[in-house]
Amino acid sequence: MQDNAATSCPYRVSALPPKPKGREGRVGVLAYFRMFRHDILSAQPRHLFRAWMAEMRTPFFRSYLCNDPALVDLVLKQRPLDFPKSERLRVGLKPLLGESIFISNGALWARQRRIIDPAFEGGRLRFIFPAMWDSATAAVARLLPVADGRAVEVEAIASHLAMDVIFRTLFSVPIENEIASAAFAAFRAHQQAQPLANIAAVLPFPRWVPRFHSRKTRQTARLIRDLMAKLVGQRAAQIATGTAPDDLATKIMTTPDPETGKRFTRDEMVDQVAIFFLAGHETSAAALSWALYLLALYPDWQESVADEARAEIDPDRIYFSALSKLRQSRAVFRETLRLYPPVPMYVREAARPEVFRARPIRRGAQVILSPWHLHRHERLWANPDGFDPTRFDTAEGKQSQRDAYIPFSAGARVCPGSAFAMAEGTLLLSMLVRAFRFEPVPDRVPVPVAQLTLRAKDGIHLKLTPRVQQERPHDS
Repeated sequence: MQDNAATSCPYRVSALPPKPKGREGRVGVLAYFRMFRHDILSAQPRHLFRAWMAEMRTPFFRSYLCNDPALVDLVLKQRPLDFPKSERLRVGLKPLLGESIFISNGALWARQRRIIDPAFEGGRLRFIFPAMWDSATAAVARLLPVADGRAVEVEAIASHLAMDVIFRTLFSVPIENEIASAAFAAFRAHQQAQPLANIAAVLPFPRWVPRFHSRKTRQTARLIRDLMAKLVGQRAAQIATGTAPDDLATKIMTTPDPETGKRFTRDEMVDQVAIFFLAGHETSAAALSWALYLLALYPDWQESVADEARAEIDPDRIYFSALSKLRQSRAVFRETLRLYPPVPMYVREAARPEVFRARPIRRGAQVILSPWHLHRHERLWANPDGFDPTRFDTAEGKQSQRDAYIPFSAGARVCPGSAFAMAEGTLLLSMLVRAFRFEPVPDRVPVPVAQLTLRAKDGIHLKLTPRVQQERPHDS
């Protein structure tokens, strides 16, 4: 299925996007643990990009990484209740997320989805789109003073912008708001504490081994939750007096469970707000950072996105119809999510004995679905490591997308904000590239590593220069 990137993409192609090599051959359990703590991605064997399933045996339990599309479909779509979220993942993230929808299971999770899903239904995107637009406009203004050709750290810029989008769409306040600013600083500190959520979730320790969190992790999680509680309390007061804005927080806090008629308590809402900020901010920032890097690496694609943005976006007025016309930007963002899925691994547990590819799977076994491997699988994608946003327009690419493309998970546990994230990424990418030209920094090639999300080991550094704005060819 391999073919040359230059023949499948009409744009000039330079080097392949960066990717950790992965290890060759077998290693002992202790050596694997040491490699794993250093970097989850490069610790994995290279053959996983061709394997349909891989088994890891330890004295405590067994773990199975599944790339077979039939198994992925079984776990995520056909029988998701038989493969709940890993208890190890829940324990790793509990200090910050409490019992939020991201780590809950069973009846609790089902109730949370019934309340949250209406806030993200199709028609709601139009109402929160202006907040995304305002965030992008504010970001362009913030970046103008530093867009002088010197290198800047793009992940920090994307993190600030993504957090601003969350605050504006969820609570109708910009990041400059006092509580919002404090929460953003706390999230940055929490990220730097590097809670071992992924390691605790994936490493095969027995259940009785305690999961420890650093003091800084506990402190920053407590601070974040206190700040979220203030925002929730303020919004509850506004709802009571009839002065609450029509944003996501108001929608979620006023939506009753259709089965019980009960709404989220204040503590339950804090749990949900925490995951919105963690998942919505972390994943969006990671995806936008990699998208900007890819456009810097592939300048012809960048110019195509910039030309489209100049033609379809008038920054002086907000119009939702522009979103459907940003096709080049959307294609780039979708391909970015394939190459650099923000959540590189999903961890589930088998709730009962199973049989995978003629192998018996015990109850309690760990089941790992890895977008990092699935999206680059050599048997499922043409030119799997190449950057080609046109691939989804081909019959082969569409089939690969159906079989092996899960950046937002799939099935019952698909991310409720997936449409929100695609709209956000497409718009922000277009607005930034419309205003600035992004160029790589020599000898500063980012190395992907799996932290809470798929980030760059030492950040992503790019040069920014303002574009000379031209008259728009037409008014949409």
